[in-house]
Parts: sequence; structure tokens; C-alpha cells
Amino acid sequence: MAKDAVLTEAVDLAREVAVELAGDDALVGDHLTVTTVEDRLVTHLFACTMPGYRGWVWSITLARAPRQKAASVCEAHLVPADDALLAPAWVPWADRVRPGDLEASMVLPYVAGDGRLVQGYEATGEEDEDRLANWELGLGRPRVLGPDGRTEVADRWYRGSHGPSAASAIASASPCSTCAFFIPLTGSMRLRFGACANEWSPSDGRVVSVDHGCGAHSETDIERGATQWPDPDPVFENDVPVALDLTAEPEPELEPEPEVVDEAPAPEAEPAPEVADEAPAPDAAEADVSADAPADEAQAEDPERQAD
Repeated sequence: MAKDAVLTEAVDLAREVAVELAGDDALVGDHLTVTTVEDRLVTHLFACTMPGYRGWVWSITLARAPRQKAASVCEAHLVPADDALLAPAWVPWADRVRPGDLEASMVLPYVAGDGRLVQGYEATGEEDEDRLANWELGLGRPRVLGPDGRTEVADRWYRGSHGPSAASAIASASPCSTCAFFIPLTGSMRLRFGACANEWSPSDGRVVSVDHGCGAHSETDIERGATQWPDPDPVFENDVPVALDLTAEPEPELEPEPEVVDEAPAPEAEPAPEVADEAPAPDAAEADVSADAPADEAQAEDPERQAD
């Protein structure tokens, strides 16, 4: 396709349009190329020097009518070239939001074909209402969790920070299933999960697995050791000076010792005379001495009588 000489040479007209579109002459760079689109229709490209638009170009399309000697402006755009810096592909908000992004002022869109949910039970008449009340009280939701949804949420909770692999569960001596503060969930989740109701536990108000654990278990205790204070009356040091009285205390006066009164010794009791079993018969000579002995002993005992 032959190039149109009038449109190809209209570079100055295309630059004026680019400057008017950019709002500043400094934002329009050199003339890059001219491309023939169709007969009497060409596009001029100028480099863009605007910050943040690396690789972008000013595209100015010119045209002319048959047998007309002047060019006319058809379109003017800022378009990306092959090596332009582009923003990531646009993702709808419903697909872009992730778990944890929801805030108090946000509302998630309704997902009609959610694979995690199955059709629930809905009462359509008095007979259905009676049957529903007898089967499970309070169940009137349009949709409930299906097998896939329950498996997905159970695996996510079990692998999370309130499952058996948590650091507190590994260090705990007893699982949550034996704790008085453990409130089991209803339905099929009852055998695997429950809610913690202990305000002293870091899991208070959260869903925990039956084999989770923490240090606030209701049935565990620690061994109470002796006190670590070395002295029952400790001395505290501080920066406040305390005056000490270094005066020696007077020695206490000694009380006089009581006088000891000598007491006469008690008379010793005379020993009882020993009784001989049987005295042997004296000889004739000893008998004569014995006969004279009483008289002599009588004189010794009565000296007055002896003097007479």
C-alpha cells in the first residue's frame, strides 16, 4: 500500500495535536514512525516523556478526502507500545477479595453456584414445618455446608493455629477435650472441634480442635515448690541514706549472787547389825574369857562405878 505524501509529510500538524493532548510541549518526544492504515489514512507516533509512562507513545491519526490537499485529524491517543510498563490485568472485585480482607463496612457478593454449599431444607407447608421442627429445631436455612465444604473448613481449622500442631498444644499436658471450658460444636463437627470459653486462655472465643491444648486447662496444675526467698526478713537496698547509730550499748549490770548458807549434814544412819546364821560352840578356854568379859565391860561403861 503506497504511502500518502500529504499525510506522511504532516508531521508538524500531528505534533501540535500531541502537544495539545499532553498539555505541555516537554511531554512530547521525538517523532518515531508513520504507519499507513488505509488509503489516505496514516498514524504518526511520538515518544512520551511523561513520568511513569515508560514505553508509551502519542498516537495521532490523520486522514484526507479524495483530491484534497490538506490533512485532517481523526484520532489522538496515548497508547502503550510493545515494551510499555503496564498495570496488572484487571480482576473483578468478587474474584480479587481474599480471606481476611472483609471489614465491618463491607458486604460480600452473593455466589449462586458456591461449590462449598448444598441445598438446605425449606418448609413449604404446615406438614413440612412439623416434620422440620421434629427433625432438627431451628434449621430453616436455604443452603447448608455440603461434604466438600465441611472437609475444607475442617482441614483449614485443623492445620491452623488452634489445632494440634500449635506450640501451646505441644507443650500442654492435657487436650481440650478433657477441659471443662471446652464447648463442643453441634452436628458433624462435634467430634473434632469446639469453642473455648476460658477467659484466661489465648484461645478464648475461638474454635479449637479436640486435641488442641494450652496452659489454662481446668484440670491441670503445677508442682508448688518452696519459697525462693533466702531470708524471711530480707534487706532492701535503695538510694535513700539511712542514719545508723554506732554508739556502743551499755553493758547490763550483773545481779549479786545469793549467799549460800551452810547446813549441817544430816546424821548418817547406823548400819543394821548383821545377824549370824549359827555361832559355833566356844571352847572351854574361850568360855572362861567370855564369862569374865561382862564384868569388865560393865566397868568400862560406868566409869563412876569404877572410881568407887
